[in-house]
Amino acid sequence: MAKTVLVVGGGIGGTMTANSLVSKLYEEICGDKVRVVLLTDTPWHHYKPAWMYVAFDMFFEGELKRRLRPLLRPEIELRIAKVDGFDFAASRVTTAQGERIDYDYMVVSTGCLPAPERIEGLEEAGDYFYRYEPARRLAEKLRTIEKGRILITVSFPKTPNVPHQCGIAPIETTLMLDEFLRRRGVRDGIEIAYTYPTVSQLLRNCLFLQRETCEVLPSIFDTRGIKHQRRFTLDKVDPDAGIAYSEEGAAENFDILMCTPPIRAVDAVIDSGASRAVDNEGWLPTDRATLQLEDHPNVYVMGDTADLPISKAGGSCHNQSPVITNNIAGDLRLGRTVDVYDGKVQAVAQMGLEAGMPLWYDYDEDVHPTPPTKLGGLLRKGFNRGIYWSVARALV
Repeated sequence: MAKTVLVVGGGIGGTMTANSLVSKLYEEICGDKVRVVLLTDTPWHHYKPAWMYVAFDMFFEGELKRRLRPLLRPEIELRIAKVDGFDFAASRVTTAQGERIDYDYMVVSTGCLPAPERIEGLEEAGDYFYRYEPARRLAEKLRTIEKGRILITVSFPKTPNVPHQCGIAPIETTLMLDEFLRRRGVRDGIEIAYTYPTVSQLLRNCLFLQRETCEVLPSIFDTRGIKHQRRFTLDKVDPDAGIAYSEEGAAENFDILMCTPPIRAVDAVIDSGASRAVDNEGWLPTDRATLQLEDHPNVYVMGDTADLPISKAGGSCHNQSPVITNNIAGDLRLGRTVDVYDGKVQAVAQMGLEAGMPLWYDYDEDVHPTPPTKLGGLLRKGFNRGIYWSVARALV
């Protein structure tokens, strides 16, 4: 009987990993010894990291989604259903339709969800770009504001050493905002204030904590007239008064509150009982080297779902995917894992509307900032317009 490798989640991590598994296990698949199943709740694949461009009217929804089936190798069995429960001990998942799917190996790549409701008043007053519709609403505000104050806040998970979603995104969008308002000719009448929380000081691998980045960013902000403040951990928001309050006792007024909201795992992961994260956030305990779920070696965790101290971003998935693929192949063929993840993440940061900055880091070495260039910006544009879809197909 063929062994089942189940990949749960049709985002960038799940899509590239399912495709990589077919390439790696092609001989076994052709011999009916292995089957690869991708389980996801939508037939569409969304390029989520580009939603931040929506806030600046640079992309529209149709450009950022494609049918999932054509992105997958034909050997992959695609099942469209929402996961309702994980039974890691029984090696089984159940769907909302009542279907049970047994597996021999599983890759959990279910992402995370914005949870602005976890901070009083933030759901009513905050704007963010981590989903398409909220980014579209933010775009309308940024398109029409003529004067006032835009406050940027960043909220970390409560779980120690777990970063917020896409570590560099708040910096990217702050610089994009500055340039966007200058192009509109209204920057002189609008104050931009960037804040960063105290809890970040407990983390090693968040981009504004990393030493060299910390040394460079204040001067970049200063040259652009962007105010910046550390030790501002968002506690609550008064939507009517337009005031954000911090746990440290500060208060900041705003006309637009552009936030990185709290995040959490999807319901099925939280309800699995396997998480050790605080505040019911749901991150799965993941071996930082092999990417196996602790106590369940036939389950692998990647991307936003893991409790690793590295960025919750596509650049993490890009490096985790081959490790997971190699380890599943190694276990099938040799009875052991064969690869190790070193925490590597790479990306091209959008440093304004045109400039880009390639960056990379891992568990042991922090990112080394380099001067943003238009060539770097062209690289990012190339990724947005075409390279991304090749990454999803596991071709890059």
